[in-house]
Amino acid sequence: MVDRETKTVLFPGSFDPFHNGHLEIVERASRLFDFVIVATMRNPQKGEPLFELAERVEMIEEAVSHLSNVKIVSFSNLVVELARDVDARAIVKGLRAVSDFEVEMQMAQMNFQLSGIETLLIPTGATHAFIASKLIREVARFSGDVSSFVPPCVARRLKEKYGN
Repeated sequence: MVDRETKTVLFPGSFDPFHNGHLEIVERASRLFDFVIVATMRNPQKGEPLFELAERVEMIEEAVSHLSNVKIVSFSNLVVELARDVDARAIVKGLRAVSDFEVEMQMAQMNFQLSGIETLLIPTGATHAFIASKLIREVARFSGDVSSFVPPCVARRLKEKYGN
């Protein structure tokens, strides 16, 4: 638990794998809030994960190690329950395109009805707007170079995973 005067935000996602668009949102949120909790989860709607939760936590920890006010956790319950547990003032989500807005708006409204916790939608910069974990996995699977789209620790793990 953190002091109620502390402004904590929760950034949930599957992060399979964590990429530079995610990193941008974490860095921006870390400038706006006292603490950022990045929470990775297993999303059953996205099929079998490439990386286990523990691997994702390790990669994200390494990718954000330059940010002293960021903590990484994994979870398997409702986002709003985790948000309450960590005393988050808000949930933050990144937006790449209009299609993301529709999905995130629906989730934000449901989360607010369930908990009263606000969701802040942060648009990703143009240099990261096209990056998606699904595309990263696809390119890496076929030995494509994804090093400009992901933090170095993730690029290394992808090479290990696919043996290229």
